[in-house]
Amino acid sequence: MGIVKEKFGTMKTGEEIYLYTLKNKNGVEVKITNIGAAVVELWVPDKNGESADVVLGFDKGEDYFSNPSFFGVTIGPNANRVGGAAFTLNGKEYHLPVNDGPNNLHSDMDAGYHKGYWKAEEDGDSLKLTIEGKDGELGFPGNKKVTMTYTLTDDNELKLKYHATSDMDTLLNMTNHTYFNLAGHDSGSIEGQFLRLNAANFTPVLPGAIPTGEIAPVAGTPLDFTERKQIGKEIGADNEQLKLVQGYDHNFVIDKADGTMREVAEAEDVKSGRKMKVFTNLPGMQFYAGNCIAEQEGKGGVHYAPRTGFCLETHYFPDNIHHPNFPQAVFGPGKDYESETIYQFV
Repeated sequence: MGIVKEKFGTMKTGEEIYLYTLKNKNGVEVKITNIGAAVVELWVPDKNGESADVVLGFDKGEDYFSNPSFFGVTIGPNANRVGGAAFTLNGKEYHLPVNDGPNNLHSDMDAGYHKGYWKAEEDGDSLKLTIEGKDGELGFPGNKKVTMTYTLTDDNELKLKYHATSDMDTLLNMTNHTYFNLAGHDSGSIEGQFLRLNAANFTPVLPGAIPTGEIAPVAGTPLDFTERKQIGKEIGADNEQLKLVQGYDHNFVIDKADGTMREVAEAEDVKSGRKMKVFTNLPGMQFYAGNCIAEQEGKGGVHYAPRTGFCLETHYFPDNIHHPNFPQAVFGPGKDYESETIYQFV
């Protein structure tokens, strides 16, 4: 249906920030900015045909320069955590910003791709955004080129396709950090919404949310979402894993992941009737219940607080470089990074 482009703010360096709107024939509408390749708004009809914006975000581009909770953004070159903020690759040691206790989180708080200026171009009915990274930038080896393509289909699918190249072996583990609230971004807690995950296992963590290296069953624990249940039902349980991260903030091991697209999650707000399915070809997904969302003002003056949105971040497992038994997110010459994730509203 074509893409509408409008001004959304100005970079500190003077470049214009833009907002791009994609719509489908069913009344679903998504707005994306070229700062952080971020999802700013996502309008979805309820069971009565009334639309609501179901993602947390801000009213102007400049607000994404701060964005302490990473609302809507594309994370890279490496999402999630690297233990000790360092890794060894091909015999050489690399050091990353120490920005989460002794560890590295989301590459860099200020210079990661989530705050970068992405070049945007229309590609038919899709929006293609591109960013480049130099060898050694943020501590990662290789000259990199990353492309992120958003497509909104008439099947109510928001498709996210990633492609990245590097001229040296490097860590490339991209994800999208959109916070969903299927009742509407202004509706408060998400604890009453339902979630099912096609994941019989997860990767337990140590203090600092660094994986132990174990792949453990969810059965018999509050992390078992193999059957549909409310997010808040067991979030306060007396469980060490929940206490370490103040609720759910764990990587789930997707069942039978083999690099093909498969359904990995389903979330639902019963009152509105909005239901979202997630598909990906990646091996893992971080379910984050928004435990530590910073108290702040969002779109339309709405007050955001802990657990007013949840994330389903598809990716390779956190800290995989230190755990040879995890699928490895090392890419370089002759091995491009490619992945796809779909959020479908049904």
